[in-house]
Amino acid sequence: MAIPKKGSRLITVDGARFRWRVRRKPTYCQGNSWGPMMFAMELADTLGRVLLVSLPCSRPDAWWGERTMAIRPALVTATIRTALGHGWDPRQAGNAFELALTDEDLTELMNGQPPAYDAPFMRR
Repeated sequence: MAIPKKGSRLITVDGARFRWRVRRKPTYCQGNSWGPMMFAMELADTLGRVLLVSLPCSRPDAWWGERTMAIRPALVTATIRTALGHGWDPRQAGNAFELALTDEDLTELMNGQPPAYDAPFMRR
């Protein structure tokens, strides 16, 4: 399985190039804030196992006002290192490796700083 190149971003972590991407539009469940915000990543130059990361918040474009956060390169870098530590081998073929992060995990990944959630946005 591969993620589309269009709309993806490149990041280099410990000498390896990765491609990461957030889905362009929310699924119905994500739009209703029933499902978590997710992003995917893989090695940029070779086929292998995709990493699917779910965060403990909603997407910024969710239809109902819930807490959200922006996915920044520092979070992507820390998530890659965490997934590698949990057994993700991006060069291995197979099903997607899923990593569900909690609030405590995000605090730990961001060097003890609590996650910076954006204020809920209510559409009128």
